[in-house]
Amino acid sequence: MELLTPHCRCLQNPFTGFHSCRVPEPQKKETRKCCRRSRCSSSKQDSFSVAEKQQDTGGGSIHYTRWGNVLNSSMEVFAVKLPGRESRAREPFFENMQQIVDEVLAALLPLLKEKPFALFGHSFGAFTSFAVAEDLKKLHNLEPVHMFLSGASAPYSEIRIKAPKRSELPDDEFLQWLTSIGGTPQELLANPEVLQLFLPALKADLHVVENYRCSKPDVPFLGCPVTCFDGKEDIPHDLHAWRNITSGDFTIRMFDGSHFYLKDAGNEKILLDYITKILETAEIYYL
Repeated sequence: MELLTPHCRCLQNPFTGFHSCRVPEPQKKETRKCCRRSRCSSSKQDSFSVAEKQQDTGGGSIHYTRWGNVLNSSMEVFAVKLPGRESRAREPFFENMQQIVDEVLAALLPLLKEKPFALFGHSFGAFTSFAVAEDLKKLHNLEPVHMFLSGASAPYSEIRIKAPKRSELPDDEFLQWLTSIGGTPQELLANPEVLQLFLPALKADLHVVENYRCSKPDVPFLGCPVTCFDGKEDIPHDLHAWRNITSGDFTIRMFDGSHFYLKDAGNEKILLDYITKILETAEIYYL
């Protein structure tokens, strides 16, 4: 999940991402632990926040952290590192979505109260963005100025609920599926020793998302605009079901490519230009 604002914060992992601007002293240690900070704007320090949650097979917080060098100078990206990955490799994996939400809010809630923010999430990150946004609204009466959701059906949709549980596959079958969706470097797939270190994190993340359950909202709990992105060659996702979370504008944009369409340089530029334009417009209203 990624947090985006005209004064921006962000969150991220191999399956996630998150962003934020200033860190109040009581939260400084916790925020450093779970978030990778890519940039702080010196020219517009009181602008927007972006939070990013990327939950993909392959990638990591480093890939999305560099977005902070591409988005405009009023935005900053904080990539969230969950336990079991990168510098937190020795920590046990989280087992459910609420653990992720609780850690994100413990680290970033003070920042989210300071400035307007947006959320971006791809794949598992879309679910975590949804779960974070739901708790922010219900518990703290906060909501993003925009939600950007990518590569995933709404968590309560029939397509998603009936999808097979890949995390329970034997390693060889799991690798066949991983290869089929693309996006994971071939040099990684061809190195058995590295794969043995990599697979547990992938399966742990998929276990969380595959066992995450929520009900379709009776009424929209958000009022902000929501934009969904997806690859035209990816497996079908029920993007329209995301419409139920907001009473605001709802837009779907499709890209050439499959599940990891956003790793293509051309697609990534179009995506980031679009996000920048949306948030620059939001900045006019909030500043």
